[in-house]
Amino acid sequence: MDDSTITQTGDEAPSTPTPSATDVADGATKLGCRAARTRAAILEASKKLFLERGYAGTRIHNITDACGISRAGFYTYFKDKKEIFNALGEQTYREILAVVEAWEQTPRPCSRADVEAWVWEYFAFLDEHGAFVLSAQSRPADEVTGAASSRMQMRVAWLLGVHLRGRQRTPTDAPEALGLAVQSMMDRAWYHTHVQRLPVDNADLVRVIADFIMAILQA
Repeated sequence: MDDSTITQTGDEAPSTPTPSATDVADGATKLGCRAARTRAAILEASKKLFLERGYAGTRIHNITDACGISRAGFYTYFKDKKEIFNALGEQTYREILAVVEAWEQTPRPCSRADVEAWVWEYFAFLDEHGAFVLSAQSRPADEVTGAASSRMQMRVAWLLGVHLRGRQRTPTDAPEALGLAVQSMMDRAWYHTHVQRLPVDNADLVRVIADFIMAILQA
């Protein structure tokens, strides 16, 4: 039987179509999106667990159980728990700096409405990252991580204090103390209402915090 007979009778095995460049790209995109979602889920579950159980009290299996992935799946994205802590820390640091720098666009002198709008912005940041911010006190015990975390915290406090000092009637001599005090007030207030679920209206809380900040600026 020659080749022409095979062709005519349809007995030739159907060939497998070669995937186009578009098909390959679409597959890679889907895989990339799935991987990004899984990585984000690991980070989200971890920061909540760090807040609830502390860094030391959180185990890899707690994270995988919360995400619904296997242990092998976890190690596809992170080599250990400390790498997660560092990734969360870097992300949180970038975003809190952006919130603090929002004072650059605040009018001089600023109104109470300006301050209240900024407090809302800070609370929105805490809604996203507050679990990590408040769990960072149970960070990894090694000195390098501890020193880096302290430096980042003090830089944020100092920058916030500098922005507030620039709007004070009587500028403070200790901007880092001013920034740390204001930041701590907001962090703890958010914790009590969003984690402990104390029955305080969020809008009332923001207004009171704005009043405190205005009093500091006008003193």
